[in-house]
Amino acid sequence: MARAENKETVGPAARMAAVVAKRMRLRRGLTQAQEGALMGYTGAAISAMERLVHPVSDEMLVKLEEVLGEGTGVFDEMRLLVRLEKLPEEFRDYLLIEEQALSLCLYALSNVHGLFQTEAYARAQISGGYPPPTPERVEELVTARMARKALFDKEPMCHIELILDESALLRKFGSEEVMREQYRYLAECAQYKNVTLQVLPLDVGLTGENAGARGELNLVEPPDHARLVYLEIQDESVLITPPAKVSTYAQRYAKIRAQALGPRESLGLIERLAGEER
Repeated sequence: MARAENKETVGPAARMAAVVAKRMRLRRGLTQAQEGALMGYTGAAISAMERLVHPVSDEMLVKLEEVLGEGTGVFDEMRLLVRLEKLPEEFRDYLLIEEQALSLCLYALSNVHGLFQTEAYARAQISGGYPPPTPERVEELVTARMARKALFDKEPMCHIELILDESALLRKFGSEEVMREQYRYLAECAQYKNVTLQVLPLDVGLTGENAGARGELNLVEPPDHARLVYLEIQDESVLITPPAKVSTYAQRYAKIRAQALGPRESLGLIERLAGEER
């Protein structure tokens, strides 16, 4: 039986996807079981999607485009909208900007930046938050976070700099194996041509300076080159666009980068943590 609370909380994009999918299925003269067989799902799964018992997933939208899309791209267009609905409201505007970015300069202090997380690390971090999310909500957020990795391969290429505070590397989530996998993935990312990865060491403050002490920041260059800053803390976020303020954050980021270990030293540190020192 369909749960009323599911139908009440489903967003308009997922509702529209269900309506369009049903209409296109009927136009093709397919039963739910027949459509499911073509997509690799059961007829019950198709029924649940159409009735909003289990709202459409990103994977199902891909299959819907293959089976029912007829080259229109309609379900591909819905993927971003459905993903946005599943994200925290305060993050949606930034995601749209991030997906179009020409460059990202990122400083992560408390944990590995979401763009660079493995699925297991992301799941452990998200599920361990408070208030505790439901298992279904955890999977929605993990899926959305993993989808952001398309940025690594987009055209035109996005140049991505990540400075990780060493404390983010030492803070553990999930298990020792989850952390080893995360370290290995970071080492792999460091080899990408469009990625520069550095570590701000724990003892940087002993020099009398620590430009990263004020917290995390994301410096973004969109297609129009008008840089902006995105800040997030305790489920609240802000986009900063005034050029004078953005300039101050850009200067702070440059100072953090200058105080960080170089890319080769940083990679060596990460490989040691992964137990794969060369």
